[in-house]
Amino acid sequence: MDSLGLKFLSEIVGTFLLILLGTGVVANVALAKNKGVNGGFLMVTFGWGFAVFVGVTAAYYSGAHLNPAVTIGLWVHNPSSMPIGTVFVYIAGQLIGAFLGAVGCWFAYKQHFDAEPEAANKLGVFSTGPAIRSYGWNIITEVIGTFVLVFVVIGFGQQPGTATAGSPAGLAALGALPVAILVIAIGASLGGPTGYAINPARDLGPRIAHALLPIKGKGSSDWAYSWVPIVGPIIGGVLAGLLANPLLPVIAAAAQ
Repeated sequence: MDSLGLKFLSEIVGTFLLILLGTGVVANVALAKNKGVNGGFLMVTFGWGFAVFVGVTAAYYSGAHLNPAVTIGLWVHNPSSMPIGTVFVYIAGQLIGAFLGAVGCWFAYKQHFDAEPEAANKLGVFSTGPAIRSYGWNIITEVIGTFVLVFVVIGFGQQPGTATAGSPAGLAALGALPVAILVIAIGASLGGPTGYAINPARDLGPRIAHALLPIKGKGSSDWAYSWVPIVGPIIGGVLAGLLANPLLPVIAAAAQ
């Protein structure tokens, strides 16, 4: 398998683990008869952060994007960093991994899905949804959350320090930990209005799984909302990629 093929596989594996554990914490909190039921939104936020840590660690070979908004934002920030074809390969791997991760979660919690009487709780394991449905404001929330994610991820690679062969400088040298903390921070601060998808693959792949799996009493997959966690994060990622070029050097210069 060539290098691009290995990167494709790396994105599948990393995103699979991300979604398996991320949807898993939601299932643990939301579905009937689980030991973690009613664990609360903070448990979900930390669970997703730890899931990011695991996924990013496993997908080191590809750079662990695990998110089309991150891939697109990094490409917009520096188009020479990867060919446009690689962008699409990464996104395909992320969507496949997200779908498979959601399927894995369903297998792990099959009896609890069957025992859960509320269709909304079942859908909430697979996909995000707004606390107050207002598509315009929901888009804005996702744009802001994803902007923070991608902007700071780019910033990790521009922290002071000396890079060596095979070892990045600054916070990027800490690997998956800074990204995990960042996701927890976004969830705790900005996650309430929409459930902070901040990742089109995170929402679309599991939503497709919800639609296709034989989940007892699952109800609608809410496709009317499905475009929001796709469009909002992509806009946020693009804005972060564009604004990182002029703003991050200014921030770095001001800190010196």
